[in-house]
Amino acid sequence: MAIPSKPTAELLATRDPEVEEREVDILIVGGGMAACGSAFEAKKWAPDKKILLVDKAAMERSGAVAQGLSAINTYIGENPIEDYVRMVRNDLMGIVREDLIYDLGRHVDDSVHLFEEWGLPMWKKTAEGKNLDGAKGQEMGTLKEGATPVRTGKWQIMINGESYKCIVAEAAKKALGEENILERVFIVKLLLDANKENTVAGAVGFSVRENKVYIIKCKTMMVACGGAVNIYMPRAQGEGKGRAWYPVWNSGSTYTMCAQVGAELTMMENRFTPARFKDGYGPVGAWFLLFKAKTLNGLGENFAASDFAKSELEKYKPYGTAAVTPTCLRNHLMLAEMKAGRGPILMDTVTALADLSKTMDKKEMKHLESEAWEDFLDMTCGQANLWCAQDCEPEKKNSEVMPTEPYLLGSHSGCCGIWVSGPDEDWVPDSYKWKDNRMTTVNGLFTSGDGVGASGHKFSSGSHAEGRMAVKAQCQYLRDNADLAPALKESTQELVDLAYAPVRLFLDNYEYTTAVDINPNYVKPDGFAMRLMKATNEYGAGWSTFYMTSGSTLRVLMDLFKVMHEDSEKLAAGDLHELMRCWEMKHRLWTVEAHCRHILFREESRYPGFYYRGDFMGQNDAEWFCFTNSKYDPATGEWTCKKEDYHKIIPD
Repeated sequence: MAIPSKPTAELLATRDPEVEEREVDILIVGGGMAACGSAFEAKKWAPDKKILLVDKAAMERSGAVAQGLSAINTYIGENPIEDYVRMVRNDLMGIVREDLIYDLGRHVDDSVHLFEEWGLPMWKKTAEGKNLDGAKGQEMGTLKEGATPVRTGKWQIMINGESYKCIVAEAAKKALGEENILERVFIVKLLLDANKENTVAGAVGFSVRENKVYIIKCKTMMVACGGAVNIYMPRAQGEGKGRAWYPVWNSGSTYTMCAQVGAELTMMENRFTPARFKDGYGPVGAWFLLFKAKTLNGLGENFAASDFAKSELEKYKPYGTAAVTPTCLRNHLMLAEMKAGRGPILMDTVTALADLSKTMDKKEMKHLESEAWEDFLDMTCGQANLWCAQDCEPEKKNSEVMPTEPYLLGSHSGCCGIWVSGPDEDWVPDSYKWKDNRMTTVNGLFTSGDGVGASGHKFSSGSHAEGRMAVKAQCQYLRDNADLAPALKESTQELVDLAYAPVRLFLDNYEYTTAVDINPNYVKPDGFAMRLMKATNEYGAGWSTFYMTSGSTLRVLMDLFKVMHEDSEKLAAGDLHELMRCWEMKHRLWTVEAHCRHILFREESRYPGFYYRGDFMGQNDAEWFCFTNSKYDPATGEWTCKKEDYHKIIPD
């Protein structure tokens, strides 16, 4: 057979798509929290400029907050901003951009206050110390007016957040105007200016709902397409293949597209390997912080308080002996227990709920149990489904916790990303600032959220605030460069040919075989994905090796990447969904290669529990207490890695 004769859910791709060309002043690429922040803020500072936002999905359910959240993890409130910087620095093993973190800390609460103003229900404390959620919480007044939030930790506040992203997206759309938004359009490549060196001038992408290519010229661009998932083999297999902790549509586009035009990357070796409820990927934060649950090993021991754990943490001073153990080291302790044969690791939900019940009446306890379920229903419905399927009642049965496959991101408990300029203020070191705030090393190209490197723990509220900060700086860039006239090096036809190359390859060759997915002339994205994830899992510190790698295994992986780059030119698509997936795989390949190049370059194990260099175990502060930066040269096709000095701004 050739193209399937049966109707399919996806629109078949055609050889010659419609072409739409646009020219704007500001282009915002992405639709998550950071992009929504930019969309909300942009018209305030540039009301007379043409602004366009392009999102691969639909903004109401786009990005990492798509399914909802049960907490806002960054709210400064009564805390000193300096303490926020210290917390991030400690959790990320000492090497962070303190200028960016402090800058964010002084703005993030304003976004949280806006969320509540727009209708997001936030939990409040009564004068008697009782928790009120939903509509009852609103009766206590707003955070901006001085109401006390329900904190689960020093920085986290509880919300009723199933519709969190919808609320934020609605405000962004109203502020920017729906006529200035393109949804279901996948930007796949950034374009440099033909006349100005190292200056962004536009982008090319395509619709995932109709056969149409978009070529957009711009004077400045903000890229915030999230981090990367499915670059490592997921633990969930078979029918569970699509289950992941991070949203499956995040394909590393932020890192890849910016790197391809020469933007410098930083700390790409850092990754987040979260501990989550096994198989369902349900979050554990509320259980640790709100319900005060502990994890037990297979012997029923609170291993985190054992002498063995203390001796392990001593090896990673001063972070391991800090008041709050860094996320990677908590993982390290869990992995050490499993390697010693003391698994599985269990979340002691039974004891946690029993202890809480001692101070609650029957009605309050019933409400607490419903919150235990809602924690998942707000953001990971699959975990609630799994509990149901396993007849698991958390008040009666403990649940297993397991480290996941690795993810790349810059806004959660990770800090990989792009090297950006900090605020132009006296207290910021010169090497941290060179242009407008949050601008990359490419002129006119800005990023925020997961895109900004060396500056984790922004989460949803911080990403939104940073998007607002970045677009404000873009508006300043426009004013300072009023004579900008973007010109593209590539012709319209060249860009259409580039975007639709996988379609043309498929149409030219599909009739050669009776099964369209098996063909000597091309490879489909499904097969390419399996190949990439198998390689990274086995050689790049995936879960199959307990997150262990070495210089020699990484060099094997580099050889595999080289061949995969050649074969990525043979990715083929018969419909628009496959075309999207072809480009996603191209982006994933570039992103995970940058990640592994950084691991190879940094000859130490800076983040035990996230990954280990078997040939360089432990930290080596004498040689590696610095940022590791990399740059791809679009003119030569060569990668270079270098060290960049760290500057402490906030004292211990």
